[in-house]
Amino acid sequence: MPFSNDHLSEINLLALFDSSSSQEGIKVHQHSADPAVVAAAERLYQKGLISQKDGGYLTPLGAEVAELVQKTLAVLTSDASDPVS
Repeated sequence: MPFSNDHLSEINLLALFDSSSSQEGIKVHQHSADPAVVAAAERLYQKGLISQKDGGYLTPLGAEVAELVQKTLAVLTSDASDPVS
């Protein structure tokens, strides 16, 4: 099953978090952010990955998922002749 546009919006939003720090959150401004980003934040909140429907902080599960997103992004953006360990 391929990623839907909603999944990609959620993954992109999770990629904005600093997964190495639980002290840094993000704020999605409801009136000025892209509607897809606003909706992604609300879905991530409903899934228990972030602390507030407009961003906030990663929950413990959210931190785990954000770390996996970062690792996946690192692998996908690496040079094929230089594998990521």
